[in-house]
Amino acid sequence: MYNDIIAFIRSTFNEPKAFIPLHAPVFTGNEKAYLNECIDTTFVSSVGKFVDRFEEMVAGYTGARKAVVCVNGTNALHLALLLAGVAYNDEVITQPLTFIATANAISYCGAHPVFMDVDKDTMGLSPAKVREWLSTHAEIRNGGCFNKTTRRRIKACVPMHTFGHPVHLDELMLLCREYHIELVEDAAESLGSFYKGKHTGTFGCVGVLSFNGNKTITTGGGGMLLFNDEKLAAHAKHLTTQAKVPHRWEFVHDEIGYNYRMPNINAALGCAQMEKINEFVADKRDLAQRYIDFFKDKDMDFFVEPKECSSNYWLNVVILKNREERDHFLTETNDSGVMTRPIWQLMNRLPMFKACQRGDLSNAEWFEERVVNLPSSIRL
Repeated sequence: MYNDIIAFIRSTFNEPKAFIPLHAPVFTGNEKAYLNECIDTTFVSSVGKFVDRFEEMVAGYTGARKAVVCVNGTNALHLALLLAGVAYNDEVITQPLTFIATANAISYCGAHPVFMDVDKDTMGLSPAKVREWLSTHAEIRNGGCFNKTTRRRIKACVPMHTFGHPVHLDELMLLCREYHIELVEDAAESLGSFYKGKHTGTFGCVGVLSFNGNKTITTGGGGMLLFNDEKLAAHAKHLTTQAKVPHRWEFVHDEIGYNYRMPNINAALGCAQMEKINEFVADKRDLAQRYIDFFKDKDMDFFVEPKECSSNYWLNVVILKNREERDHFLTETNDSGVMTRPIWQLMNRLPMFKACQRGDLSNAEWFEERVVNLPSSIRL
């Protein structure tokens, strides 16, 4: 039934028989040379020149004032929420259509996720749905936003740029200012994506990137915090290194810190990958255009970047008619050695988040029934 699609994907990746993964890393630059340098100099842990250089490269590329590396994207998001002031028993507005790290990081703070719907043109948090919910459930008291029912403080809002497609950031920023809520961007999937010419992750008080093995660039594992506030960035760097006060030999720690610092050996990979970032993103956008051209005559929709945005098309998306058709597509493609996958199960359906507050989630539920990710690896 889907033989023509399978044949197109195999032709596109120049792979007539072997298994085609969803997204595989590509190492075509200085990765081995930089790793060998780490080994030769013995700087393989959290001290070394590649850590600083990687932060500078990502800050320069994204336009952030400062960047701070972490071991992975999940603990970067955890730290971002703490830096935004999220505390025990606070509430954090986010979307149910996301990877579980978003909701887990909120829980690490002892806070409660509040799930709001997504927009059809972004698959990300809907400003209109958030405004609708806040107008009914929230009130401003003592310079903060509070839930009128639970009496908890609503401290932050965490949109996630799904598969690299930016959410409607202008509206969310305005809404957050109006309600005294901190905007923390989960940009884990959107390195190389721009909203109205500005890189994702640089709009809120903190933005978060991920460098997992399946991301546009990888450090094996790894994450990063993006800041416009240099003082906040300095605090973040302090917290990632166990809040140790610099001294030649004394061990003095002035607050609760975290062992979240990225090792130099991982940052070395990141530096080599960042040297190729423009090439990688261009290749991914070319792949997306090939999918767009192929699917324009098909009885299914290929998801394209929102207006006034330039997406990295981290994972390409096709939308089927219903769950039954989706499952047939998943079965046939995977049986043929072409990896595809459905979108995540909505967070509010998972046992640990079933009791969380939520608004109307019609769009998120619609996507959950229909979305399939297609192979999206860089094809250099």
